[in-house]
Amino acid sequence: MQLGRYPMNDDRLTDELVCRVMGWKVAPGRFIKSGRSWIPRWRFQPFKDLAAALELLEHAAKRFCLISNRGIFTAQVHIGDRCGTASLGPKARTITTAICRALGMEI
Repeated sequence: MQLGRYPMNDDRLTDELVCRVMGWKVAPGRFIKSGRSWIPRWRFQPFKDLAAALELLEHAAKRFCLISNRGIFTAQVHIGDRCGTASLGPKARTITTAICRALGMEI
C-alpha cells in the first residue's frame, strides 16, 4: 500500500495502525491518546517491540493464532471478516504484519 507517492515503511505503517486500531492521533514525535495523554513515538514501535505488538493485537483482533517452529513465527489474525497471515522471524514483526494484512494494508 502506498500513501501519496511515498512507499510504506515501518513508521508510516505504525502511523496508520495507531489511527485505525488504537484511535490515537499522530503528532510530531508522539502519538496523542484519548484523554489528551500522549506517548513518545519511540515508546510504541509494534514492528520491533513485542509489548507494543501485543497491545495492538489486543485492540485489533478478537481471534488470533501464533505458532512457533524453530524460531520462525506464524501469526494468523482475524479482524471482522478478514484474515491476515505472516510468517517471519521476529515475533513482534510477525504479529504486526499479520494485523496489517488483515486490515488490507500491503507491506
